[in-house]
Amino acid sequence: MTWRAHVLTLHPEVFPGPLAASVLGRALSASIWSLDTVDLRTFGVGRHRQVDDRPAGGGAGMVMRADVVGAAMEAALADAPADAARVVMSARGQRFQQADAETLAKASGVILLCGRFEGIDQRVIDHYALRELSVGDAVVTGGEVPAMAVLEASVRLLPGVLGAAASLSEESFGSGMLEYPQFTRPRGFAGREIPSVLTSGDHAAIARWRADEARAVTERHRPDLLSQLEREKPDTNKNETNRKDDA
Repeated sequence: MTWRAHVLTLHPEVFPGPLAASVLGRALSASIWSLDTVDLRTFGVGRHRQVDDRPAGGGAGMVMRADVVGAAMEAALADAPADAARVVMSARGQRFQQADAETLAKASGVILLCGRFEGIDQRVIDHYALRELSVGDAVVTGGEVPAMAVLEASVRLLPGVLGAAASLSEESFGSGMLEYPQFTRPRGFAGREIPSVLTSGDHAAIARWRADEARAVTERHRPDLLSQLEREKPDTNKNETNRKDDA
């Protein structure tokens, strides 16, 4: 069954963009996944297809109208799979993580709403139970580029998109840590050599080196991930106590 993505946007012309390249593009051509854009301007109000208005209560900027975005959502829902996830890209949203990509990939598809201006009328977000996601602690002009990042991370997890399933488990975040450093030919570059263990043929030693390096890289760049792993580690002392109580 084809995994279906519906993107609600004021700029449908930017899609599929980079999503049509490389393995994702081949998967798109092979109908492993599909991409439909819903042009929000189509549902605009009046002769000029107005999609925004002044914020209630005053303030700078403009807000995307509830009736316009709501009509676009209804159109997407009528065409999307019944269990499609509903997401709005928002700077105030929860940070998008690998676990979110895995969840989206397990659904039949996703409806992605791309905001613009000062934001979207809150009533739309509440009425359609949209999950607010952010790709990082930075503000961008619109939700289109973040939506592409969400689609990229999710689609590559679909069966048949990547050739080697093992590469998914070994890459960054697959084990809860960042990926170890990678090397290839030539053996020497700018006075630096490939670590000798990687050319030793000792697979056990290579596995240990990669595990140690993954932990070191994670500790250097994302110590918060290590803290999370420690929190999630089973309490072996507690388990041992329970076993003694059972005895």
